[in-house]
Amino acid sequence: MISADTSKAAATLQIEVLRRMGPEGRLQAAIDLCRTSRVLLLEGVHKRHPEYNARQAELAVIRLTLPTDLFLAAYPEAEGILP
Repeated sequence: MISADTSKAAATLQIEVLRRMGPEGRLQAAIDLCRTSRVLLLEGVHKRHPEYNARQAELAVIRLTLPTDLFLAAYPEAEGILP
């Protein structure tokens, strides 16, 4: 499926690059994207809540990645932590 903001030529090139990466390369790219997104989430939490210590900021990131009920079941002590 081609994104609405991507030309057919760009999409074709992107698919070819992904194919050349192979399974291991695509997996590493996905891992890198996950790590980058967590860093960006953490930076956003720090900007919104400069008063949070490291543990509170990490809990806020976790809260952003889990459904609320699951987060509270796993971390009941963190009910007041906001993302």
